Amino acid sequence: MLPATFKLCAGISYRHLRNMTGLRRTAAVALTHELEKLALVGPGPSKWINQVRRKSVLLSSRLEEKTLNEGEMAYIKQGEEALKKSMNILGDQDGWKTEIVMENGDKVLSKVLPDIGKVFKLEAVVEKPLDNVYGELVDNMEKMGEWNPNVKEVKILQKIGKDTVITHEKAAETPGNIVGARDFVSVRCSKRRGSTCILAGMSTRFGGMPEQKGYIRGENGPTCMVLRPLAEDISKTKLTWLLSIDLKGWLPKSIINQVLSQTQVDFAKHLRSRMVSSSNALSLC
Repeated sequence: MLPATFKLCAGISYRHLRNMTGLRRTAAVALTHELEKLALVGPGPSKWINQVRRKSVLLSSRLEEKTLNEGEMAYIKQGEEALKKSMNILGDQDGWKTEIVMENGDKVLSKVLPDIGKVFKLEAVVEKPLDNVYGELVDNMEKMGEWNPNVKEVKILQKIGKDTVITHEKAAETPGNIVGARDFVSVRCSKRRGSTCILAGMSTRFGGMPEQKGYIRGENGPTCMVLRPLAEDISKTKLTWLLSIDLKGWLPKSIINQVLSQTQVDFAKHLRSRMVSSSNALSLC
C-alpha cells in the first residue's frame, strides 16, 4: 500500500518538475526515481520507510556537497583527516605512560609519536548524560571561556556544512605568565556514530584570521574528544581527550609537558562544575 501511494504521489507531482531549475529539479528527479524503484520492489512498510529515509539522507548529503566550493570542501576533508588520525592514535593501546592520576579516577597518559611528538590522553567520567556533555562542548562551544579559566575566548569564524567549523581560540596566560598568550586557528568536525560522539580538529589556515598582535600562534592536532555513555551507568559519560599541541616559542619541554597534562586535569574539573551549574539553572526555570 505505501509503495503504491508514494508512486502515485510521485507521478502526480511529475508535471511540477518542469517548473524547477538547477539543484532543486535534480533533487526532485533523483528522489522520484528512487521512490519508483522502491515501489517496484515492494518490501514491507517499515523496511521500505527505512530505505526511503536512508536514500533521503544520502541525497541531502550529496546536494550539500554540490553547494560547497573547493575551499570549503578542503576544510571538510581536513577535519575528517584529523578525525581519522586521532582515532588511529587512540586505537593503539601500546606505549602509553601515566602522567597524572587523580583521586577521583581522572587519568592523564602520554606517549611520543613519530612526526607528531608527545601527545596526551585524558580519561575521565562526567556525571551527566552524553547529550548534555555533547551540547556543552559543541552547541555551546563559544561559551567555553565562561567556565574554563584556561580559555579566554572561542569564536566560530565559519560554519561549513552540518559538521565542520573554523574556530579561533585564545588561550589564557598561565599563572606567573610562564606560558604567554597563545592563539589557535582550527578546523573542527563533529560526528556521531551510534552512541559515540567524536569531536576532532587540527590547526588550519584561514585568510580572515591572520596572526594577532600580542599572541603567539600555536598549532594543534590531530586532536579529538570521544564521548561514550559509561557502560556501568548510561546516565554518565566517559570522556577521552587526545591532545596534541605545539605551543611554539622558546619553552623547555619539561614546562610544556607539565602545563599540558595539568590543563587536561583542570578541564575535566571545570567541565563538571559547568554541567552542575547548567543543571541547577534548568531546574530553577
